[in-house]
Amino acid sequence: MSPTPSKDQTVAAPGVLGLLTASLSVELVSELLRNVLDPELGVNIVDLGLVYEVEVNERAGSVAIKMTLTTPGCPLSGFMDDQIRAQLTQLPQVRDIQIELVWEPAWDPARMSDAARRMLGWR
Repeated sequence: MSPTPSKDQTVAAPGVLGLLTASLSVELVSELLRNVLDPELGVNIVDLGLVYEVEVNERAGSVAIKMTLTTPGCPLSGFMDDQIRAQLTQLPQVRDIQIELVWEPAWDPARMSDAARRMLGWR
C-alpha cells in the first residue's frame, strides 16, 4: 500500500488524467508537440527539428514557442499553428499560447533527430 500524499503534494496519474493534473513544464509541452505531424512528411515537428525554443510560465499558464518551417514558402504555417493550439489547449493549465515563426537560423536536415531520420529512411 502506498502512502497517502500530503495536501501539499501533487500526484499525477498516468494517461489523460496525468496530463490534466501535471505541472505545466517544457517537457509536458514538448510531449504534446510530438503529436503535431508535418502532413507532408508524417514526422512530428519536434523530431523534425522545427521547434527551436519552448518557454513556459507555469504561474501565468503561458506557453511561448519559437519554431520554423522547412522552407519560408511552406504553405502549412496556419495548419501547424492550428495543430499546436489544438494540442496545448487540451491542458487546463494553459491559458495563453504564443507561437513565433522564425527564419533564422534556417532549418536544415541536420536538425532532425535520429528517430526522424529513420522514419524518413535516411541513414
